[in-house]
Amino acid sequence: MTSNPPSWTSGRRSTSPTQRLVIVVRADPVICGHSGEARNLAEVAIERGFDDVRIVTWPIEVVQAAGLPLKPLDTVMPYSPGITVERPGAVGDYKVPDGRFTSAMKGRLFELFTDGVPTVCLSLYLLPHATVVQEALVAARASGLPCNVVTLAEAVGSDITNIARNCVTDGQLGAAAYLFSTYLAHDHCLAVSDFTKQQIVESAEVVDDELGSTFAPQCRRRVRISYPAIDTAAYIGIEPALIAPVLRGRGLEQDQYVLFLSRITPAKGVDDLIDAYRRSAVRHRMPLVIAGTGPNLGAMRARAEASFDEGGVVVFFDDVDDAEKSVLMAGCAAYALPSKPAVEFVETFGIALVEKMLAGGGPIITTRTGGIPEAVGDTAIDIPAGDPAALADALDLATLGLSAAERRSRADLARAHAVQFDRGVVFDRMMEPVMLPLERDLALA
Repeated sequence: MTSNPPSWTSGRRSTSPTQRLVIVVRADPVICGHSGEARNLAEVAIERGFDDVRIVTWPIEVVQAAGLPLKPLDTVMPYSPGITVERPGAVGDYKVPDGRFTSAMKGRLFELFTDGVPTVCLSLYLLPHATVVQEALVAARASGLPCNVVTLAEAVGSDITNIARNCVTDGQLGAAAYLFSTYLAHDHCLAVSDFTKQQIVESAEVVDDELGSTFAPQCRRRVRISYPAIDTAAYIGIEPALIAPVLRGRGLEQDQYVLFLSRITPAKGVDDLIDAYRRSAVRHRMPLVIAGTGPNLGAMRARAEASFDEGGVVVFFDDVDDAEKSVLMAGCAAYALPSKPAVEFVETFGIALVEKMLAGGGPIITTRTGGIPEAVGDTAIDIPAGDPAALADALDLATLGLSAAERRSRADLARAHAVQFDRGVVFDRMMEPVMLPLERDLALA
């Protein structure tokens, strides 16, 4: 097993745990809202009385080799005592071309499922994590060893808008059917937004029409909404006096820059944002800051360099950590996330948008793509997806066209909407209908 850097893992946990939560996820240092969600759920679980919380995830070298956008390793924040991050090493050698690490995860889950501790297991991302959980659970139950486990699977954006829908489009109906079967095999099925649930049902209907299966009615009946869990205190609690010094370290001034902060992929609309900034009046007043990393980073740097003959400055930050992220959000004149549908991804919620709403700062500019309306309500400046001209007008309105009172009012409304996604609220709603293993034991006694 690959060991975890010591600062990432609690040095203390109960020697005889009575209730365990296991989360299977692409965890830190992967830059993804659901990596942060896993951390937030784990922290609340400790507060709610789970005395052993495990995050089972991938070795660092594997996520690095996969090309996933990653935080700098030395900026990853430690977890609270009682939370252990496990990164099982590969099973087998080069003769096993794929599945070596998922086999290791299954083996570790088998151990956790059969050691006598009542366990709740949550998988974030269906492929491959939900499959890993179910296969480990089948093996555990067949072993004759004690196995008291309740499972939850949360379908996130790429599970459905990328994997399931593309399987249907490509005619890989068996793969789509396997995904739905695995999902529905869990005790509780969750989706990160109502939009995601609609996509699940629509994709299942296509599979049912072709195969004669019954996935769609099961999904319609069983899937419930569980919005991503966000640490609201980390954003609401920013000390105003700390904003200016952090910004000075980046060469920025408060309320004097436009911000994009998210993964840099085609679906995030960074190309539209650069084109819109080039057309805008605000480019003569303040820079555009693009913070994040991802597969399109190089292409967007080149686009920005080629876009400006005179006026306008585009600055890229690819090393922003969690603490600095909230300050950049709080200090910006406007935050733009012009997401648009892409083949590989549709925004099914918008975690970064909610984080920005909590942090304060200037108005949010975004689109009504996918699940974004559920994240922002009516608190953002809406533009059509893929429309740089409308985005340019919105940039000028947000930065130059609103009074100070209007900006404060927008910020207050946004924060009031966003607090519903607090991690404690989300955790409690997620677990409310779940009969935890320990409770189930007592009920059956």
